[in-house]
Amino acid sequence: MDIDQVEAGKQMPGARKRVGRVLAAAVFGLSAISPLMAQPLQLSPLVTPSSQEHHVGKVVLVQLVTPDLTVAKRFYGGLLGWRFRDLKLGGDDYAEASLDGQLVAGMMHKAVTTGERRQSSWLTFLAVRDVDATKKLAVANGAKVLLEPHTIPNRGREAVFSDPQGAVFAVLASSTGDPPDEMADPGEWIWSSLSTTDPDANAGFYQTVFDYEVFDLPADQGARHLMLATDNYARASANTLPANRPNARPHWLNYIHVEDVGASSAKVVSLGGRVLVEPRLDRHGGKVAIVADPLGAPFGLLEWPDAQGKEVTK
Repeated sequence: MDIDQVEAGKQMPGARKRVGRVLAAAVFGLSAISPLMAQPLQLSPLVTPSSQEHHVGKVVLVQLVTPDLTVAKRFYGGLLGWRFRDLKLGGDDYAEASLDGQLVAGMMHKAVTTGERRQSSWLTFLAVRDVDATKKLAVANGAKVLLEPHTIPNRGREAVFSDPQGAVFAVLASSTGDPPDEMADPGEWIWSSLSTTDPDANAGFYQTVFDYEVFDLPADQGARHLMLATDNYARASANTLPANRPNARPHWLNYIHVEDVGASSAKVVSLGGRVLVEPRLDRHGGKVAIVADPLGAPFGLLEWPDAQGKEVTK
């Protein structure tokens, strides 16, 4: 999903410039979780039943930070059929989203201060085996720590970083194993894309930290389109930020598998969201669109041919 081209389309004015600040501020707000470690948080395990599968570099969880949990649940439940389980993380409301009984996302309420724009954002979690070792390696290669490694009962150990070019991401060493490498069903996350100022340098960072194999794929003149893979499985892509958006900041964007991108985009609008980039054919054989929820969190919709998987052919 060559986000470098897709994001050259319609966007909310100034939205990308704010996302990094909003998400970083929300991440620092997560530090309120730390005093709760003595209390059982009762988060659902990442995998049920637990397994010994580990896929370093795989996107294993995506978490929404939002100023209005009620609006978020209404929107994503209506769009994707997600069901929700509400719980408390300290003084913050939190909801787990599931589809057919399987955990698909987390949603955390983060209050806004007076005058702050009410924009929500999604945080991408990549699988690791050892969060503390990952922290040392990431920092040694230019990353910044936004939230120190900490353990959450029933979930595992996690931390949040910004990469050398400023894109925010999280890591998780799941205590119950990682989800298996299976094609995502409609309503589940299917792809993640990193847009950045220097894809080669940033891909090198992620390759060092997650031991990715990096594949150079065709791209338009002046752009780069790289695929990141582990275990012979495509995990994500790294792409050039669009040249016509000088204020755009490096960021991760996650895609949800849908059966019909056009119909899903129309439903986004009917539920109060916005279509940022209209549905279009993707060079890989699918159909994509970029949308935003009612509070501004951008995410992708991806219609993927049933016969096409994500295994890498060398």
